[in-house]
Amino acid sequence: MYRDKARDTDFITTAQTRAARIKTFASLFTLFLIDIAPVPVTPVIAFVIILSRPHWFYRVVRQVYGEVA
Repeated sequence: MYRDKARDTDFITTAQTRAARIKTFASLFTLFLIDIAPVPVTPVIAFVIILSRPHWFYRVVRQVYGEVA
């Protein structure tokens, strides 16, 4: 699905990967804190991401895993 897209993160440094991991952890932790409320938010957001498969999510995964992804 994403093979035809331009690779905008060809050279990902270790510092960029670490920063992406920290931002991702902070985002998931914030969602966890919001999810403590009686209204479940995280499953709805995850469901939308799974169904739409946005390009920004693919870029985040590439930044987190580096050239392995």
